[in-house]
Amino acid sequence: MEREFLVKTIARIRTDFPEKFGLPRQSGYVPELMGKIVFEPEYRDPDALRGVEEYSHIWLIWAFSESGKKWSPMVRPPRLGGNERRGVFATRSPFRPNPIGLSSVRLESVDWDGREGPVLYVSGIDLMDKTPILDIKPYIPFSDSHPEALGSFAQPALEHRLQVDVPKSCLEKMPERNRQALIKLLAQDPRPAYQNDPRRLYGLSFAGKEIRFRVREDTVIVETIEDADRASRGDP
Repeated sequence: MEREFLVKTIARIRTDFPEKFGLPRQSGYVPELMGKIVFEPEYRDPDALRGVEEYSHIWLIWAFSESGKKWSPMVRPPRLGGNERRGVFATRSPFRPNPIGLSSVRLESVDWDGREGPVLYVSGIDLMDKTPILDIKPYIPFSDSHPEALGSFAQPALEHRLQVDVPKSCLEKMPERNRQALIKLLAQDPRPAYQNDPRRLYGLSFAGKEIRFRVREDTVIVETIEDADRASRGDP
């Protein structure tokens, strides 16, 4: 039997996340987050997408292109404080034998006539900008949805929310379309569970902005929001 398979990048997703810190831990966690799927030239064939608009959701099969580590049979999930080990196949860790991710997203629209060929606009994303997409499949409600399923340690994370304190003067620096998404991103607590220093200043890159914040008890306190290029230069 063959032990290796040739897998090609068929598309890349464009999102507001230049880095992985702050990304939702699962797709659909922040419905307001938008993405744009642009196919590689070889796969810009409208026939390959005929009928996709009849589905409300699709599966994205993608590559952990920035994981940077070899696979490990045991991993330390951040949601468990970074101390408790679990088997890699009992988690969604990126450090897998094959660095493949899976996301269920809402299909908002299809642009059939754009300059880049057919383009899919999706929401509820959890992917970095330019993440390679390996395949796309329709989401089938009667077979893919299991409301009675158990979620192990991931379930409490769904219920964990922080209060978010953003000065109006800071929030107004965000594009209006991104404000609600930013608040929900911060509320889901982007820190690893093992980091709990109220003095620590965190930086989150999102939608061309650098958001700096601290976390005290159950509240995220935003201190500054600046243009990302300005923040990287250290401009006042």
